[in-house]
Amino acid sequence: MTTAGGAIELHGVGRRFAGRGATVDALAGIDLRIEPGEFVSIVGPSGCGKTTLLQLLAGFLPPTVGTVTVGGAPITGPSPDRGVVFQHPNLFPWKSVRENVALGPRLRGASRAERRAIADRYLDLVGLDGFGDAAPYELSGGMQQRAQIARVLANDPAVLLMDEPFGALDALTRERLQDELLRIWRGSGKTVLFITHSVEEAAYLGTRVLLLSPRPGRIVLDEPVPVPVDGRNAAVRTTPEFTAFRERIAGRIGSDAPPAVTA
Repeated sequence: MTTAGGAIELHGVGRRFAGRGATVDALAGIDLRIEPGEFVSIVGPSGCGKTTLLQLLAGFLPPTVGTVTVGGAPITGPSPDRGVVFQHPNLFPWKSVRENVALGPRLRGASRAERRAIADRYLDLVGLDGFGDAAPYELSGGMQQRAQIARVLANDPAVLLMDEPFGALDALTRERLQDELLRIWRGSGKTVLFITHSVEEAAYLGTRVLLLSPRPGRIVLDEPVPVPVDGRNAAVRTTPEFTAFRERIAGRIGSDAPPAVTA
């Protein structure tokens, strides 16, 4: 597996939101390094700052304090090198599936033939070969999510930022897409940061699992998953090693609340 892009680093990162008469500290004291090609899962209780952390890495938000860099360069805004996959597919309904996937190459000035070749390559990669001419509404929810992943991959980002992309899917579709994502990740070598509410999903997909504390979110656990990535399959979910790891992470959620950060 080849890797692309530089390491992601956060040093002393905090994010505060100011409201009418009150401030909310979403994140505090985040120190983190993610190596190129890692698949890092992030879990934590609701409101702990998981999505805020992803938005900092995507460049949608600046940190209130601290630094966020990729390959040593500060993140100052969104970039095609960091692709974002959201929880709900955001395909354009008036475009075909192929046209949705080819949007990034089109904006970069690729020719019609190049755009079609790129789109078809990634549709095949996510298992949607033959659906390029379909309208998004003709696809199931799981297929639409795969099309969204294909559209992000067509931009060839070094980093994939995924915000609960399978959260709205039924259990069987979710498990199928988990295996699909692992296959894509192994083949592409991209760095993946994956946010989820499911401890089992985090452990099944990640090479590492990070646990954030209740707000303000701090990293209270950062551990490698004790199951080889190449051996991930349905049977792994019932092994003693996987079960013990999953239960230990689940047992920590909500038990590590830090003291409140004051102004």
